[in-house]
Amino acid sequence: MNMSRSFKSFFIFIPTLVVGICVAVLCDVFSAQEFVSTKRMVVVRALAGEYPLAPVSVTLSGVKIVSDLIPTLRDVSTGAFIPTQLLSRDEKLQLVWIERKLGRGQTKRYELIFVKPKALKGAGLAEAKRVDGAVEFFINGELITAYRYGDAPKPYFYPLIGPTGKPVTRHFPMKKDVAGERTDHPHHRSMWFTFGDVNGIDFWAEGARCGRIEHRSYEAIESGVVFARVVAKCDWVGSDGKQLLEDTRELIVYCVEGVRLMDFNITLKAKDEDVRFGDTKEGMFGLRVACSMQVDGGSGRIVNSRGDENANAWGKRAEWCDYYGRVDGDVVGIAIFDHPQNFRHPTYWHVRTYGLFAANPFGVRSFTGSGDGSYMLRKGSSITFQYRIFIHKGSPKEADVASAYLAYAEPPHVSFE
Repeated sequence: MNMSRSFKSFFIFIPTLVVGICVAVLCDVFSAQEFVSTKRMVVVRALAGEYPLAPVSVTLSGVKIVSDLIPTLRDVSTGAFIPTQLLSRDEKLQLVWIERKLGRGQTKRYELIFVKPKALKGAGLAEAKRVDGAVEFFINGELITAYRYGDAPKPYFYPLIGPTGKPVTRHFPMKKDVAGERTDHPHHRSMWFTFGDVNGIDFWAEGARCGRIEHRSYEAIESGVVFARVVAKCDWVGSDGKQLLEDTRELIVYCVEGVRLMDFNITLKAKDEDVRFGDTKEGMFGLRVACSMQVDGGSGRIVNSRGDENANAWGKRAEWCDYYGRVDGDVVGIAIFDHPQNFRHPTYWHVRTYGLFAANPFGVRSFTGSGDGSYMLRKGSSITFQYRIFIHKGSPKEADVASAYLAYAEPPHVSFE
């Protein structure tokens, strides 16, 4: 599912709906007084391959909202009700759910119905909770990550907890004196988005002459049975105090078991002048993996979708890249997926054997030794980047990372019948 193709009217919410409203129904039968059928069928088709786990959505165009009732889906073949959640986007209302174990060529049919909230029974819960200087994300009460700002020159996500319950990114510099951790590159803050040459200003590093990305406001904080979500506005400000860019950034954390599944989407807009992204390796959407996962001095390995491994993956283009190794004895991996709609897809990877792991479409000459990867964003124009983070147990082959990427790049086809 492409959860963020445009941010232009992305945050317009329907006034009669509660933001983040969700639906979770696991019972088999409702009485006639507890639900209303729309007589409309939603069809899901696995056209491109197999989908072990795939977030999907359908736009509720032409569907009349029933007063005091909430839309959800009922599986025609089994009668089971599907946990769903509403999302307002691009002035449209979407119904979102997660398909599991959808085989190649398989078709599923659902009846769109409306139910009373009091009739619903609970499934899992994804929560986004606002605290001082952060929004914390929980799945069934377990902390997964947090969007943080104010204590550093840029917002970042820390910690990042994997499916074994252990952190998969480095603690430093948020926590110092952690046994066994390297303390190089203090600007590598767990998971972040920034760039090293924006009109000649370095937003990647940190220091008096560097730029700052300042959190301005929250546009949405949502919880539900399918996902938790935060949307924030940020300003890119140079050392002279002049604003170059504004961004709208979104993190969606899906309510799934056995893996961690997140979507990070960001739209950058040039404010008062043209903005040039220079050709540098220092960018853009990045992670610093846990030290035990590093290739250098750790148990780690790097592999991308084109088969490049370890140091040979640096500067190469690929649809996805995976960094995996042991954390407290268990093998875990982090895969980053580059969306097909992204600029210069498949992206270049600034991935290092010492633990840095970043997607960067602008560093063409820096990576290849030729060409010019710089890009001019004209005044008032915007550019959007979309990434999925898939944190798994085992190796990329054992976790079937290729199928997980397919679910992102070519999700199941969803339509009304």
